[in-house]
Amino acid sequence: MSARLRVGVLGCSDVAWRRTLPALQAAPRVELVAVASRDSAKAQRFASNFSCVATTYSDLLDRDDIDAVYMPLPPALHLPWGAKVLSAGKHLLSEKPLASSAAEARQLLQRARENGVLLRENFTFLHHPQHESVRKLMASGRLGAVRSFSGAFCFPPLPASDIRYSAHLGGGSLRDAGVYPIRAAQLLFGNDLTLSGSVLRVDPGRGVDLAGQALLVSADGVPITVQFGFQHSYGSFYSVWGSAGRLHLDRAFTPPADWRPVLRIDAEEIALEPEHQFQRAVESFADAVLAGVTVTDTDEARRCADTLRTMELVDQISRQAVRVNETETADE
Repeated sequence: MSARLRVGVLGCSDVAWRRTLPALQAAPRVELVAVASRDSAKAQRFASNFSCVATTYSDLLDRDDIDAVYMPLPPALHLPWGAKVLSAGKHLLSEKPLASSAAEARQLLQRARENGVLLRENFTFLHHPQHESVRKLMASGRLGAVRSFSGAFCFPPLPASDIRYSAHLGGGSLRDAGVYPIRAAQLLFGNDLTLSGSVLRVDPGRGVDLAGQALLVSADGVPITVQFGFQHSYGSFYSVWGSAGRLHLDRAFTPPADWRPVLRIDAEEIALEPEHQFQRAVESFADAVLAGVTVTDTDEARRCADTLRTMELVDQISRQAVRVNETETADE
């Protein structure tokens, strides 16, 4: 393998344009080779902007000058196209969620093992050091005995044509937004979480959930509340409430690169330095691939277990939810 990771992009999405491709282009150990789309005009627009080649899905996978693929496709397409990427012997950085279900995630993880490659879910917020600061404060006893956790990722309605309103593409707020506070709870409390109950507000016409809430319980008996949705004013935060203090972190999941995080513990404020979580995520992926890391390495196996557990919890929340019909949908 060359000294730089040669990357192709399978799908021309909004998050790829705004966040991930600029990060890939800026990463010193990455070479952005090609972008692929079903729409040739869109592929050409991306290629022109990011100084690479425009191509098709199948041609991208056939290229010998691509070592790894970044895949920002809708969730329902992750299994069929992700399996093709992995079977072609290419490493894969998949947009979250890794798949539409835990069963599909297991298939992708197994395909990565069979082909001896790296597979990661692009949960960029996990690469922001603000969360390690929270973990250290919890471990130090600064908050006392932790009594509860609440996290939320919500935002206003999307344009009516947005793919997140498409059931057959794996849309819905649980898979798109709910996975963030769920994964944050896993990060802080471990994967041994039990679902107590959930509610989903659904659009019966579209067949997708627009908002929801779930109550989980950690192995230590800490109640965990997660909220998510496409029907709210913007919110991206979590709180950890203990016997000696309550910590609140705003912009927990999508801080801009120049955002200066502040951990608020009651009246105290702890200022942190800005970090570019997209940059850190793609550089971490590139460093791992160039070091010869695959899904079978110990640290990566733990990441895979976290990814799979997220999808298992998503499946459980969806399956057990009390469903409330909603007539309000997207902005027309």
